[in-house]
Amino acid sequence: MGPVPLTLLLSISALAVLGSTTVDDPTGDYTWPQRKIPLVQEKQTVHLESSEFLAKPQNDLHGICGIECQQRLPEPSLDDLEQLLSYETMYDNGTRTLTTVTVQDLNVSNDWTGASQLHTRHRREVYGTDTRFTITDKQYSMKYPFSTSVKISTGCSGVLVSPKHVLTAAHCIHNGTDYLDGVQKLSVGVLKERSRRKNGRKGKGRKGKGQRKHEEEEVDENGEIVEKQQERKSKGKGRRNRSRRSTDSEQPSFRWTRVKQMQVPKGWFKGISENVLADYDYAVLELKRAQKTKFMDLGVIPSVKKLPAGRIHFSGFDDDRPGNLVYRFCSVSEESNDLLYQYCDAKPGSSGSGVYIRLKEPGKKKWKRKIIGVFSGHQWVDVNGGQQDYNVAVRITPLKYAQICRWVHGDSSQCRDT
Repeated sequence: MGPVPLTLLLSISALAVLGSTTVDDPTGDYTWPQRKIPLVQEKQTVHLESSEFLAKPQNDLHGICGIECQQRLPEPSLDDLEQLLSYETMYDNGTRTLTTVTVQDLNVSNDWTGASQLHTRHRREVYGTDTRFTITDKQYSMKYPFSTSVKISTGCSGVLVSPKHVLTAAHCIHNGTDYLDGVQKLSVGVLKERSRRKNGRKGKGRKGKGQRKHEEEEVDENGEIVEKQQERKSKGKGRRNRSRRSTDSEQPSFRWTRVKQMQVPKGWFKGISENVLADYDYAVLELKRAQKTKFMDLGVIPSVKKLPAGRIHFSGFDDDRPGNLVYRFCSVSEESNDLLYQYCDAKPGSSGSGVYIRLKEPGKKKWKRKIIGVFSGHQWVDVNGGQQDYNVAVRITPLKYAQICRWVHGDSSQCRDT
């Protein structure tokens, strides 16, 4: 199935995407829960050997402990949690460190709804009618919330959680054993307007010396310097180049920025948490240059299934629609303490997208979208001694909120409340 026409997109998803209270909240009673967040503090940081960057990406993750498997796991001790939340930092010069943490004010309360019996199903990346929407009109792709979606140079997606930080899936940069090939030049692409120069406004909006240098330092998805004057080089080469420019104008344009450092929880590493590996499939990337694009805040929700329709939303750059932003929404079918099992249509490339919902702010009539999870993608999980496949998202729990918030702000005092 090809891209969905914009008129159909607007007619079908305008309520869900652009803010109708009748879809997200028919009763008017649903607000973001307020709760105290545990304190995650650094204990010790040690230097490690440089990574070899030899790992290859995995589209399907096998042997994941499913919902029934997780229900049989013992409650993790405080020591277990501190080990799982310890994290590795990779810097742009190839050096890396391991930071151990302490967890304080932990109030273990399973206020999640738990899960019902899993149902057997066939492989589902796209099943039956493709319900994804391709956002080709910049009137929408350049506006919130779509504008928070970014493309990772390893082929994944991500979401801006601050002007300089991107939340994505850990497997987009690390396979559990080593960092992926290409991560040493990792960069992030943010959708941007194309230059007005192609409209014949040559000479207008002339850039100063500082701005020209700023542009010249942009990098492409392979981490290489972007040549900003490519159109000038092609000038005068005839119809072939005019045709190419016409084709290019139909494709989205990205502003690529190199990553300064990245952080991955130790719970994602193989040999540390074989049974809960998928629960920690998230990472934060710090960019070298702050973005002007609006970002999305993090949120914690006890149960998605208790919300109207149990609906989640996310946008990413699916591989089968190169360069285009693809949006979808669907209902969560099952949930555990750490994972959301759903049937959202998705293809490789959308992994790492920020999963969000929209609720009212406490005491206000204003609605706000917040990220409640990270789309991990297609995974094979252990169910009743066999393997079944699901599209899975890692939910943001209070502890994960505390950790990610500290990575973003560098100060746990700003992360005590949701």
